[in-house]
Amino acid sequence: MTEGALLGDAAEQVTRSGFVGLAGRPNVGKSTLVNAIVGAKVAIISDRPQTTRRAARGIATDLERGWQLVLVDLPGVQRPRDVLTERMQRRVERELADSDVVLFVINGEEGVGPGDRFIARTLLGAQSEDGPRVPVICAVNKCDRLGRAETAAVLAAAAELEGVDEIFPVSAKTGAGLEPLIAELASRLPEGPLLYPPEERTDAPSEIHLAELIREQVLIRTRDEIPHAVEVAVLEAGPRDDGIYEVRAQIWVETESQKAIVIGRGGRMIREIGTAARRELERELGAHVFLDLRVRVRERWRRDEGLLDRLGID
Repeated sequence: MTEGALLGDAAEQVTRSGFVGLAGRPNVGKSTLVNAIVGAKVAIISDRPQTTRRAARGIATDLERGWQLVLVDLPGVQRPRDVLTERMQRRVERELADSDVVLFVINGEEGVGPGDRFIARTLLGAQSEDGPRVPVICAVNKCDRLGRAETAAVLAAAAELEGVDEIFPVSAKTGAGLEPLIAELASRLPEGPLLYPPEERTDAPSEIHLAELIREQVLIRTRDEIPHAVEVAVLEAGPRDDGIYEVRAQIWVETESQKAIVIGRGGRMIREIGTAARRELERELGAHVFLDLRVRVRERWRRDEGLLDRLGID
């Protein structure tokens, strides 16, 4: 086959690209699923509610098959209780309204509950009467922890949800079932050119992504109200002349008592957080990292509209 014929075949290939908004209750595995589909860590993971505060976009591209999925990892659908969660919920609604496909994620271990039925009704009610209907694909996650009978029961319950077009049993942790799910999502995208360069994996600014990796380590190691009250801001980040990547960051909490917990007795907790965070940053940056990590009290930061603007939580 000649080079001209090859170029002709490539030119005739239909390219599909678009936005896939993830919906679901908190802690159903949306972030893990995004990372698994993208093949890189673009969203942080923990078992704490409100882990995802921003609409983190993960970009998965397959040039051979001619598609690009822009996966929007959204906060879990919840009832707002302060300015922070109000903004998070508004972001969920905006992003889902702008999506080409909705990926509705259910925790297979917990089964289909009232929260899932509420989200399904919300998705159906959000559909525009004027425009084309946005397809809703349901992924029943964590099926690696279920037996056949349990999986069948959850799939049957998911099939009864109004407005769901297709259902896929998957495991974001093991990768089981992801290929047919990805193929279905790609087939639902509109035809059009790639939205991002094929090598990109996320559109998050570097400082925000690094801050999120640090916050993840705080969430893993703290309990009670601390995860909700913590935010991380990267003040400076960049390579030094000696090749070491230097990151200066602050962990924000709302009270002195929370600060004491994050620091720990004799500084033990903050050392553990710093060591684990530095390892994550080194994996991400591919370089040795010097991490300067401080803890600061910022009272009622979750209610500070201007601060939330600067943090990119809109």
